[in-house]
Amino acid sequence: MATCLVTGASRGVGAALVLAAAARGDVALGTARQPHPALLPLDVTDPAAHRRLAEVLSGRAIDVLVCNAGVYPDRAERLDGGYPAAMWAEAFAVNVTGAFLTVQALVPNLRAAVAASGIARVALISSQMGSTTRAPGGSYIYRASKAALVNLGRNLAADLKREGIAVGIYHPGWVRTHMGGAGAEIDAATAAAGLLARIDALTVATTGCFETWDGRAHPV
Repeated sequence: MATCLVTGASRGVGAALVLAAAARGDVALGTARQPHPALLPLDVTDPAAHRRLAEVLSGRAIDVLVCNAGVYPDRAERLDGGYPAAMWAEAFAVNVTGAFLTVQALVPNLRAAVAASGIARVALISSQMGSTTRAPGGSYIYRASKAALVNLGRNLAADLKREGIAVGIYHPGWVRTHMGGAGAEIDAATAAAGLLARIDALTVATTGCFETWDGRAHPV
C-alpha cells in the first residue's frame, strides 16, 4: 500500500487526486493552507510550516509526493500598468519556491520509501502555459512561474536520480476548476485519473519528463 501526499488538496485537481488515490487503496494525505478537518496544514510559502509538516511526518515513508499547490493571480492583468511586483513575488513564492520547500522538507520521507520499495516519486504539477516553445503572450507571471517549475523539476530530477527518487513534471489538462473555469475541457476526476497513471509509470529511467495528463510528451 503506497502513501501519497498531495499539496493544495482543498479543492480542484488536488482534492480529486486525494480522492482517486484513496479510492484505489493508497494512504492518501492532503494539505491545505486554510484549516481543514481532513487535511494537514501547510502554507507552502512558509518555511516554518514545512518544518512542522516534516515533524508530523517524521519517520513515515512517502511513496508519492505531488506538489500541486498553485496560484494564477494575473489572469486579468494588462501590460500597460499591470503585473505589479508584489504579484510576481506571490506567484513565485507559491508556484516555485513552495514546491521546492515541500520537496526539500520531505526528502527524508522519500528516502524512506526508496529504502522500503526501491523507488519514490515526485510529481510537480506545472502547466502547458509553462512551455517556452508555446508562448502566445499574456499571463506573464503565471507562465513564467510554471516555466520555472519545469526547470526546477529537471534539476531536481538530476540530483535525486542517484537516490532512486524519480521526478515528473505534468500538465494536468485544461480542467473545470476555480482556476480553469467552467468552459475548460475536462473535469478534475478525469485529470486526476490521468495524472495518477502518469505518476505510476514514472521511473528513474524517465525522470525529468514533462508530460500531459493523458501521456503525451510536452514541449518544453
